[in-house]
Amino acid sequence: MTARPCFADVTTIGVGGQIADFIQPETRDDFIAAVMTADDAGRPLCVLGGGSNLLASDEDFDGVVVRDARRTIAVQPLTAKQKQEDGRLVRISADAGVHWDDFVAYCVQHGYEGVEGLSGVPGTVGASVVQNIGAYGQEVATSVLSVEAWDRETASCVELAPQQMRFGYRTSALKQSMYDAPAVPSDSYFPSPRYIVLSVTFGLHRAVSGVVGYAQLASALGVEVGAHMNIDQIRTMVLRIRAEKQMLEDPARYANPWMAGTASSAPRRGDVGGEGSLPPTTISGIRDRWSCGSFFTNPILDVSAAAALPEDAPRFSAVLPDGGEGVKTSAAWLIDHAGFHRGYPLDDAPDATASLSTVHTLALTNRGQASAQDIARLAKTVQQGVFQAFGVKLVPEPVTIGIDLGWESRPADGYVDE
Repeated sequence: MTARPCFADVTTIGVGGQIADFIQPETRDDFIAAVMTADDAGRPLCVLGGGSNLLASDEDFDGVVVRDARRTIAVQPLTAKQKQEDGRLVRISADAGVHWDDFVAYCVQHGYEGVEGLSGVPGTVGASVVQNIGAYGQEVATSVLSVEAWDRETASCVELAPQQMRFGYRTSALKQSMYDAPAVPSDSYFPSPRYIVLSVTFGLHRAVSGVVGYAQLASALGVEVGAHMNIDQIRTMVLRIRAEKQMLEDPARYANPWMAGTASSAPRRGDVGGEGSLPPTTISGIRDRWSCGSFFTNPILDVSAAAALPEDAPRFSAVLPDGGEGVKTSAAWLIDHAGFHRGYPLDDAPDATASLSTVHTLALTNRGQASAQDIARLAKTVQQGVFQAFGVKLVPEPVTIGIDLGWESRPADGYVDE
């Protein structure tokens, strides 16, 4: 084990340069102290979760990466008033460093309903509220009661209510503090938010069944949308669907010494064998998992821009950032219909180092020897193609360090080849 890791060691896409200082605090005080020390020294600070939503450049990172090593999940006792208001409510507090799927597994195993649809989403509890993760009819925002955070501006601990978090589609007040415009980093706080998550308190319910709120999931379970199913069955099917799309982490990444202890050794990580196991994974399938997950967010357009799309483009009601009426469309549909098929390779080469996933056009993948520059070039190629075909600017979902995938500094045609 070398003295310092690279971002390639600690991210799901497996690219990125060496990290100058890598700290894994095991106590709350040490975690806060690590953040304060970096800020006081004026050094770039990256608070790392599971490394699933991060694309760092190939250059060395001359800053501090802090990864919370705390893993506590605790059920808080209800007061008499809380029991009277809703005796089924369960208040569960989890440290920011808890692996997200470990948290979901804990909740399902104990009969707490509300996050089973988010099974298999990579990352940590702290990252879940920054990104406002969502999948298969659920969104983390609907279960959050409060977020304990360190305010880097006032150097104090604060408790943020859901209203203060300003949750939106794949965003929050925390994520917004990092950007001046979509994918354009702020000079004040980047690549970590003003508020650093210390812990999150969730409000779930004691229940053996949950609502199936997503059409694809309902179809796989053989029920109608809105039906109630056992939460363990929902979790199992969500994991299976994600596995078929190769949208689970590569379990082999936990053999890397720099990932040791960051997640429990759940049986699903073996992927094969045993009752209820997930589908076996080919070498190609494993490389489909070397990604940041969904690389682009689904665009939310104003009504006039949405009207200019082809008639068969997906359209869903949405709200614009200013509160006005919007229309959400599918980034995957735009990518596919702009000519970028599943498995589309960088430089149109069959042995490309980077390509779109072979099963999911929304994921950009490292085929084994990719550099961060390779992934960035592929991302820009897709952005350019979608913009030229539909006039829509795709915004990357991952945090990008040392890589510019924003639009503010680009010329009128919306693209520049760096």
